[in-house]
Amino acid sequence: KRMYQIIAKNKIWLSISGLLVAASIVMMVAWGLKLGIDFTGGSLLEVKFNGNRPTVTEVETKLADVKLQSLTVQPVEEAGMILRFQQTSEDVHQSVLKKLHEFNTATDDKNSQASVEELRFESVGPSIGRQLRSNAITSLIIIALLIIAYIAWTFRKVSRPVAAWKYGMAGVIAIFHDVVIVVGAFSLLGHLYGIEVGTPFVAALLTIFGYSINDTIVVFDRIRENLPKSHQ
Repeated sequence: KRMYQIIAKNKIWLSISGLLVAASIVMMVAWGLKLGIDFTGGSLLEVKFNGNRPTVTEVETKLADVKLQSLTVQPVEEAGMILRFQQTSEDVHQSVLKKLHEFNTATDDKNSQASVEELRFESVGPSIGRQLRSNAITSLIIIALLIIAYIAWTFRKVSRPVAAWKYGMAGVIAIFHDVVIVVGAFSLLGHLYGIEVGTPFVAALLTIFGYSINDTIVVFDRIRENLPKSHQ
């Protein structure tokens, strides 16, 4: 059974890859990423409902009058819910709690109060958000440089016909290819659907770093094994 000749048709795959990278770069330049409160500043409110927890849609509808910016609602455990929004003032905080208290979760007992228990309220200022964004970018750059150094050291004895540092650069180019397409996709999703990125997105990019360089080193190992045979 004949195998599909991937290398023989490398021009097709390189063209597709190049188009995806180019499109991703254009989208990032044109639209950028829609940053969440981790990077822009905002508030995190965690509550626990004393009874039946409303749905995410019900909470968003209830809070529509408050006009929260970048509101995200995340259910946690069985009765909890985490709300993230950009406003950090105490007035908005209290307005949100007041709206949440309107959910009548204790329908069986008319004398009991339908209430929401506030577990925590945290605010991130814009300056802290900018610092987190700067730290995230710095960490990605440092990791890329360390990868170059690591691969160059690992393949230092394989200097012909390719210099050791070029292996490191090739590894970083492979990482750039994988990461930029993902970032471009989230730029498109942010532009079309308002999907935001935060610190978990940075963790996801670092995971892509790891898998990408792992695959690249596997290929480099095969090259290292076959290079001596090419000189025979």
